Amino acid sequence: MVLLHLAHEAAREAGLPLFAFHVHHGLSPNADAWHVHCAAVAAALGIVFDYREVTVEKGKSGVEAAARKQRYAALGEMCRAHGVDLLLTAHHLDDQAETVLLQLLRGSGPAGLSGMDAANRAPTLLGDDVIVMARPLLTVARAELEAYAAAQQIAWVEDESNTDPRYARNALRHQVMPVLAQAFPGFQRRIARSGAHAASSQRLLDELGAQDLQACLDGDALNLPRLRALSADRINNLLRFWFAQRGLGMPSTAWLEQMVAQLTSAREDAQPLVAHPDVDVRRYRDRLLLVPKLKDLAGLRDPDDEGVIVKHAQAFRWNGEASIAFPDYGGVLHFDPAATGLDAAWLRAAPLEIDFRKGGERLKLAPKRPTRGLKQLFQAHAVPVWERSRLPIVSSGIDLLFAAGLGMDCRHVSEGEGRIQLRWESV
Repeated sequence: MVLLHLAHEAAREAGLPLFAFHVHHGLSPNADAWHVHCAAVAAALGIVFDYREVTVEKGKSGVEAAARKQRYAALGEMCRAHGVDLLLTAHHLDDQAETVLLQLLRGSGPAGLSGMDAANRAPTLLGDDVIVMARPLLTVARAELEAYAAAQQIAWVEDESNTDPRYARNALRHQVMPVLAQAFPGFQRRIARSGAHAASSQRLLDELGAQDLQACLDGDALNLPRLRALSADRINNLLRFWFAQRGLGMPSTAWLEQMVAQLTSAREDAQPLVAHPDVDVRRYRDRLLLVPKLKDLAGLRDPDDEGVIVKHAQAFRWNGEASIAFPDYGGVLHFDPAATGLDAAWLRAAPLEIDFRKGGERLKLAPKRPTRGLKQLFQAHAVPVWERSRLPIVSSGIDLLFAAGLGMDCRHVSEGEGRIQLRWESV
């Protein structure tokens, strides 16, 4: 409410439009009354008011985290609906001190101990990277805000859940911080200052991480020999920076140590995998890759695993379509017109099958190249092992026409009009 009144005065003086956004979480029996209160205050000040109702479902991180995610997503949606690119929130100095203390108690590093920024973009929360979220009251203590509100006769609402000690922030606020205030008056500003020092340290770590990433980057992967040349601390910092750049959840120190140990010390011919909630971290040919998690496919099997039940190939006909989707095989088969390819008339009449390779298939990619097994060709074309069993083949009878990731068998290819090139797109 204090922020609303201050913003109202500033916007009026600057001739800027102002909006008041409210999120109705539905978690409190008083939520409807809070919505009415916010709408009434905005109307009294002549401020455009908007709100969103959200449904908060408790996830693995708890109600607070789920509500926060829904709240910021709703605020981002309202910003876009009204063409707003600056969002103001009323976080204050006590909130900053609580945030830094909570992160300290969780064992966070400099990034967590930095606390909240005075202004930043939060695309993962707000839904885009255009909106700037600013906290103009971050250096003002709660006691100062309460005194201002009393002097200006500003009415506000207290959320009853703010006194529930089951929530970590409330326990800190009501049971720990009053004791700190008695022993260390004004501790909030000193904690906030420490947070600023941590933020400065994190900026330096990010600069170093960017330099190391540039030195170790090999395409979209990391070059392992270059990575191994770094100290353990720089490796961990580089990996955290890499994950942040890719928009992935920040791994814990224990997870990082396990990942580095598994991926750097495994024998040369091994194919280690470390699972992250967002991606799989894999090693291939001395490169470290972040690979999207692969969904299960019907009938998928390892051609070297004799104990897996194999699904029969799927027969189909081509009737001139530009593409045919094969969900069980995880993608779409495209039929592209070309000067060199399969004869379209023959292809229409041919009985076709799509299947995963079972081992022993051979392909001739060019007239002057030998016929080779798919395993050899995958190795020659640097197709990672975990992708090979997911790339289907297309046959007509006993003749292999096409292997996804490699190409078509040249013995069935000719030049002329009405030719078709097969192309596989994984989805």
